[in-house]
Amino acid sequence: MANQRQIKLSAYLVGTGMHVASWRLPSAQADASIDIDYYRRLAQTAERGKFDIAFLADSLAINEQSHPNILNRYEPITLIAALASSTSRIGVVATASTSYSEPFNLARQFMSVDHISKGRAGWNIVTTRDLSGNTARNFGGTEHYEHDFRYKRAAEYLEVVQGLWSSWEDDAFIRDKESGRFFDKSKMHRIHHKGEFFSVEGPLNIGRSPQGHPVLVQAGTSEAGQQFAAQTAEVVFSIKYNKEDAIAYYREFKAKVAAAGRSPDDVVVLQGISPVIGRTEREAREKLELLESLITEETGLSFLSDYFPGVDFSGFTLDSRAAEVGLDRLELNKSDYRKHQPVIARENPTLRQVYSLLTGSFSGDPFVGTPEKIADTLEEWFVERAADGFMLMAPQQPEGLEEFVDLVIPILQERGLFRTEYEGATLRENLGLKRPANRFAGKAGALS
Repeated sequence: MANQRQIKLSAYLVGTGMHVASWRLPSAQADASIDIDYYRRLAQTAERGKFDIAFLADSLAINEQSHPNILNRYEPITLIAALASSTSRIGVVATASTSYSEPFNLARQFMSVDHISKGRAGWNIVTTRDLSGNTARNFGGTEHYEHDFRYKRAAEYLEVVQGLWSSWEDDAFIRDKESGRFFDKSKMHRIHHKGEFFSVEGPLNIGRSPQGHPVLVQAGTSEAGQQFAAQTAEVVFSIKYNKEDAIAYYREFKAKVAAAGRSPDDVVVLQGISPVIGRTEREAREKLELLESLITEETGLSFLSDYFPGVDFSGFTLDSRAAEVGLDRLELNKSDYRKHQPVIARENPTLRQVYSLLTGSFSGDPFVGTPEKIADTLEEWFVERAADGFMLMAPQQPEGLEEFVDLVIPILQERGLFRTEYEGATLRENLGLKRPANRFAGKAGALS
């Protein structure tokens, strides 16, 4: 079993869950997104289930249509530092933007968390989509960076961060009290970076961590995003709504990794799933129906009107079908919509279900049912190379995570598809990723 390919798992932690109406459930803690003890319990539950990662997303602007769980929530790097001290084995990954932060500060923040966690931190690299229209104005600007420009800037940003993470070789700090030498000068490196977007001298004022540096995670779906991920990412997060699309994405993305001169095995592909689990099929369907019933007409139609400019939703309800409004045949230049449009055209969902698709809280019928059905689906996708693992985006928390840990994971373990104990102490070790070499090791220092 030790040499058998194993499923990797990440738990997407977001307040009461991915579903927009999850906070309205009778069992929900409505203020969960701002309760540190609640988040600690979620992370500890995921660790009990031997998950690889506790994952935190982020946004830098909100508006009236925003998901309730992001209207009032913690800054994610701060939160993973707290979660790192409340856990001992699970990786902690936070989202941070290359468009609205400086590389020196970010490199220092993430390396600090990597030390605090003893090598369990990861950075989900985003260039930031401006879904609210307010992001640039929150940072003293007026116009959000254009898409391809964001990725060009991100490439240099990451180059700077990785250079700073190599400021110190692993054995640079000798701390010799007798001689008075705290560090070996030849093993400290300034990066002297002067590029198109950044000018950074270095060195960073914190050394390398037990895993070298934080794991790099990326979730870009556009061509530019996928090329960036193929060149740099170690974990990639995608959402596909049927096995065939997931297999095609997996094959095409791994080919991009190989074309970038890397081994396809050096990148873990996670597919996002939002399972609704019941001890019977009927119970699972009733859970989904309850969640869907809690979406108000005002919330759902307001979001759809904002998402689909020019489409007239007057006279329709959330139970109207997508084809009635014409959502199955729109020419809309949004990567999210292009991803979902084949599903919308094929299944003609209700507007309520379209809303859930667009907000990532519904994964389709294969992920609604008994623990055995969910495990069967995961095994099928995994064995047929639709994914190396999965990002659990539970519609409701904490129940969705607890049910997955208590009911689905034991089945995967019995089938030899998932670990029963962590393999290592660091996130890299548990993901099966190599420890990165220091890019300056063996080269002359830059103190003179």
